[in-house]
Amino acid sequence: MGLRDLLYETWHALAANKGRSFLTILGIVIGISAVITMTSLIGGMQNMLVGELGLSQARQVYIYVSTPEEIGFDDLDQIESSVPGYEFVTGSISGSASVSSNTESAGASAITGVKPEYFQASGQKLYAGEFFTDDDETNGTRVVIIDQNMVKSLFGNYEANVVGQTMKIGDDDYTIVGILESSAMMSMGASVYVPFSTAQTRIIGATSISEIIGFAQEGVDMEKLSADTKTFLAARYSIAAPDEDIYIMAMSEIISQLETMMTAFSVIMGAVASISLFVGGIGIMNMMLTNVTERIREIGLRKSLGARARDVTKQFLLEAIMLCVAGGVFGIIFGFLGAWILGAIIGAIDPTVMITPAFSAESVLLAVGVCVLIGLVFGYYPARRAAKLDPIESLRYQ
Repeated sequence: MGLRDLLYETWHALAANKGRSFLTILGIVIGISAVITMTSLIGGMQNMLVGELGLSQARQVYIYVSTPEEIGFDDLDQIESSVPGYEFVTGSISGSASVSSNTESAGASAITGVKPEYFQASGQKLYAGEFFTDDDETNGTRVVIIDQNMVKSLFGNYEANVVGQTMKIGDDDYTIVGILESSAMMSMGASVYVPFSTAQTRIIGATSISEIIGFAQEGVDMEKLSADTKTFLAARYSIAAPDEDIYIMAMSEIISQLETMMTAFSVIMGAVASISLFVGGIGIMNMMLTNVTERIREIGLRKSLGARARDVTKQFLLEAIMLCVAGGVFGIIFGFLGAWILGAIIGAIDPTVMITPAFSAESVLLAVGVCVLIGLVFGYYPARRAAKLDPIESLRYQ
């Protein structure tokens, strides 16, 4: 039997039972679409989180040291010059003050005083406007950078561009020069940043650094850099128990752990979604066994006219594969649509969480391969059962 004849017979056999074929295909569609939707969304979430951290954040080192001494920017300069591997080390001072606009008040809010390089070190991104300049720091200018959450609190609209407008910190007016993106990972807070010199002289008054961030040079061994930093700080401040009083956190480790966790989660969710594929495969076997029973006389007639056992096997096996491939094609389409729709729904619920599904050619090829494999595995037994039927007994079958 030629390939064209085989395809022709397969098509007509499946078309003769449209309702049964449709329901069988539906199980495969649900399974494939569930796998693609879940893996694409998880991949998109992983890309979003890692993208928010970014490549530059892989060079971040957060330093926490417990010492009775106040730590100032001179101390940060010492860390930078004494520990090889840092591009720069910066920090911030923190306090609180009342924050308001002409129409709304955010009440007492955290105020952070920073130097211009702080934003590069922390990896924060601008939604609108610009970062502080060296002149702002030198002159103690009354300028402020807020994030989108604070924009919503003060101006009522999360996406409002209020660059150039004024707001009050305490009793003083400050000009908004920049708006920071509020990321999905830090969407609960509302941030207010002013130049370090401005915070020190007008708002906070303190000079002790409350947060230290190191920005490593490219290609530096982050594990060694963290160890060298801890050793230096322990010696500088005579800390007897550095493992208890000094904490160094390299963001590269967090990014690596996040990627491992999301990959594991993707595998687990894919495995759960694959259960429906197994159920769909059982449906394929059930349908093919039913087809064999209903077509016993047809099989006997074919074999009596010269059809070989392998021809019968090929026909029933191809029918099972065709059902799976058809289900796979529609499953891929609905999987893509489902991932985009769920991503849009999540974004509508929380504008800070914008998930772009991560599709790949590998996932499509894997889905098609899985469909063919299911057709082979679950279609082989019914096909072999049909091939082994005795033609004489088959023709007598009522």
